[in-house]
Amino acid sequence: MSAFPLPVTSERKMAARGGKRAAERTAQKKTKRAKLTGNKTPQTERKQKTVTFTPENEEEANKNIISVPPPVSTGKWTNKERVLVFSSRGISFRTRHLMMDLRTMMPHSKADTKMDRKDKLFVVNEVCEIKNCNKCIFFEAKKKQDLYMWISNVPHGPSAKFLVQNVHTLAELKMTGNCLKGSRPLLSFDPKFDKEPHYALLKELFTQIFSTPRYHPKSQPFVDHVLSFTIAEHRIWFRNYQIIEEDASLVEIGPRFVLNLIKVFQGSFGGPTLYENPHFQSPNMHRRVIRQATAARQKQRQTVKQILKEKRSEEQEVLARDVTDDVFSTPAEPRDPAVQLQPPEPQRSKKKLRLTELKKRTQMKRTARR
Repeated sequence: MSAFPLPVTSERKMAARGGKRAAERTAQKKTKRAKLTGNKTPQTERKQKTVTFTPENEEEANKNIISVPPPVSTGKWTNKERVLVFSSRGISFRTRHLMMDLRTMMPHSKADTKMDRKDKLFVVNEVCEIKNCNKCIFFEAKKKQDLYMWISNVPHGPSAKFLVQNVHTLAELKMTGNCLKGSRPLLSFDPKFDKEPHYALLKELFTQIFSTPRYHPKSQPFVDHVLSFTIAEHRIWFRNYQIIEEDASLVEIGPRFVLNLIKVFQGSFGGPTLYENPHFQSPNMHRRVIRQATAARQKQRQTVKQILKEKRSEEQEVLARDVTDDVFSTPAEPRDPAVQLQPPEPQRSKKKLRLTELKKRTQMKRTARR
């Protein structure tokens, strides 16, 4: 049997040509690499450059050196304060903005979902333990119009409850300042905080909660705003100011609010009462007093109206007749009543008389023309 050669097709020819070209390209690349590597010397055989420093060279080198500040977290973060800032359900939009402003102010704060109204307050201690926080700011809303704020040292206490009034947030146009996010604040306290023991306790709570820990990973190495706590009218007024570098003046940033102290407890969110504010008036009582005042004013108006009505309805007293009243009265002469036998003529109105006069004049003019 003789083997016959298979017919060579165009596809087989193209494949053979492509293989030859690929082999030629790889060979060319290898020769180029060999030429390039042959001209260069390896790094081990290169000579190292030696630079001799003279006093003049050292001065020039120091001038060209750019000093870069070390990162913030180079130090040891020893103060491990973490603050949990969250609220209950039913808060208003203003309270939500206030809560978000406090979170942006404090880089060492943490957030959590809103707590249900049915839950007890001691559940907050468990939430703080889960979040690994040792301080807490909790906003509690009641009746969709009253806002209460709890600050507490978890889990052993003490804790304080406040009524929050006159809330203004960062988003308002009146707050013109602007400070760096995450910067450390200066805390300014009124001298009255050192005179009374309950205010001294609150001062320590405020310093531990609002002061940013040193070398915190999220903080910045700048001090450019001041948090002031002042006491007036038995309330604590919170303000936030920016320090301007040019003349060291202060510009208010916000947020701002007023804290009316209610009670200070020994434990966290409960326990025996250490102090109760005698000047505090609950919002319900305040609204009740306003309603009573308006009701009293309305009642007073009704009584005045009734008294006037009674005075008008009373009969006037009949005085005794005086004899001298008829001295100067002269009786008129009696006259017979005039009897009109013919009906009166109809009176024409002034408008009709004027129209008749105008008609007569027009007729006279027409006759004169003719």
